[in-house]
Amino acid sequence: MIKKEPSPNSGKLYVTFEYPGARRTSSVYLVGDFNGWSETATRMQRKGQGDIWKVRLELDRGREYQFRYLVDQKSWHNDWHADRYIPNIHGSDNSIVVT
Repeated sequence: MIKKEPSPNSGKLYVTFEYPGARRTSSVYLVGDFNGWSETATRMQRKGQGDIWKVRLELDRGREYQFRYLVDQKSWHNDWHADRYIPNIHGSDNSIVVT
């Protein structure tokens, strides 16, 4: 799930990414063009008693960012609440968030 909020910085927007992991999930990373597709740069944190993983980023307004979730360093997942999707070079889709 994706939540968007105004940022006090002009031209920016806070975007909170949420991934509903399973109890056995040990790590989730947000990977996208906003972090150079680094598989370790943006680690998500498990929040509360549930299995929701979250991270909040401040992104430039007026852009489209491609991203995916990397779960346990082995499986890739999309956000089914993304603004839209685009095919990638690996034969699957990337999620897109529009800011």
